[in-house]
Amino acid sequence: MSEKTVFSRKIVDKALEANGIADVSKASIRQIVKVVCDIEKATGDEFVKMEMGVPGLPPAQVGVEAEIEALKNGCASIYPPIEGMPELKQQMSLFIKNFLDIKVSPESCVPTVGSMQASFAAFLTVGRRDAKKTKILFIDPGFPVQKQQLQMMGIPYETFDVFNYRGDALRAKLESYCKKGDIATIVYSSPNNPSWISFTDVELKIIGEIANTYDVVIIEDLAYFAMDFRKDYGKPGVPPFQPTVAKYTNKYVLLISASKAFSYAGQRIASLVISDTLYEMKFPDLRRFYAQEELGRAMIYGAVYALTSGTAYSAQYAFTAILKAANNGTYNFRNDILEYGKRAKQMKDIFVQNGFEIVYDSDMEEPVGDGFYFTVGYPGMTGGELLAELLYYGVSAITLDITGSDRQGLRACTSQMSQHKIDLLRDRAKLFNENHKK
Repeated sequence: MSEKTVFSRKIVDKALEANGIADVSKASIRQIVKVVCDIEKATGDEFVKMEMGVPGLPPAQVGVEAEIEALKNGCASIYPPIEGMPELKQQMSLFIKNFLDIKVSPESCVPTVGSMQASFAAFLTVGRRDAKKTKILFIDPGFPVQKQQLQMMGIPYETFDVFNYRGDALRAKLESYCKKGDIATIVYSSPNNPSWISFTDVELKIIGEIANTYDVVIIEDLAYFAMDFRKDYGKPGVPPFQPTVAKYTNKYVLLISASKAFSYAGQRIASLVISDTLYEMKFPDLRRFYAQEELGRAMIYGAVYALTSGTAYSAQYAFTAILKAANNGTYNFRNDILEYGKRAKQMKDIFVQNGFEIVYDSDMEEPVGDGFYFTVGYPGMTGGELLAELLYYGVSAITLDITGSDRQGLRACTSQMSQHKIDLLRDRAKLFNENHKK
């Protein structure tokens, strides 16, 4: 093609070939990151990067200061307790009460090396607690690396795109899988990565009732805690509270990450929050893999111990300080991250004004919120075709194909979008549309 692009097609194609990517629709987040870095290095020019959800805001200062102090006091020379620092566990328990209005004991709160380790440890235990329940069910679209984790473990999974099964329709869809008796766990995120829909209390109640009826454990990924900015979930002990399935079942594991809500991604710190009832439940089939049959102990002293022997001490001090400040109201973390919603609004407007469309544009009866992610497509193009073409225009993302979506388009992340990058996006989206509009 002869139209003007931002980057030479030859250079982009060479970078894709060098990284072994024959089909960009199947390329992982990190593969796209590597391709973009190679192109920038070869040309000296910059990309508009929307592919990776790395926080683009300063970390919570209270955490930084606490971690520095902990290191100065010598924590680096000491192995951390595998089950977590007592004060961290206490603050996480209080955080769950303050922001979800759920009671869970400190014992059931277990720090992990990011939510990636949390999900890995959860799959290794709740996914193997019953020899008859061999599969994991994903309510998609979702975070693609969780499926990669299951592939590494050899655990099979099922998946469906939830877009056409919102509200009461969700019950029959979940039952169609769970009634077979082989689903161990249901996994989802809310707000959802990548569509940014949020499950309603009606839907969460349905999920909880399915868990109770069919003996299924729910893994609720709250990576984007309080980031549905349409409501203010950021005040401790004051409604509204972050919606959660924990209101409707005691068969749950929550994943609470410091990466997005507190911009503390680099230190890889999160927490598993296991319901007290589930923590104490005994599953003889766990002895196939662990010395204990009590799920909570198998999770900590089996999975977490074997994976990393605990979580870095200094990061635990940071997380403790962050949670304590959020709990006592001296740190309004929601205010710090509202910037993502503002960026999403600008970016969506740019795309729509230049012939693109928002793929997941509605959330039940209202427009989808503005936050960390959104989805975008272009008429007449598959997600793979759109990404392949946008790379020539210096814009990167990932396709919805790898998220389990049935729809065509891309996931766009707002985190790395400074005002300079937004201005670049405006110019490049305009050029793209001029070259491709019918």
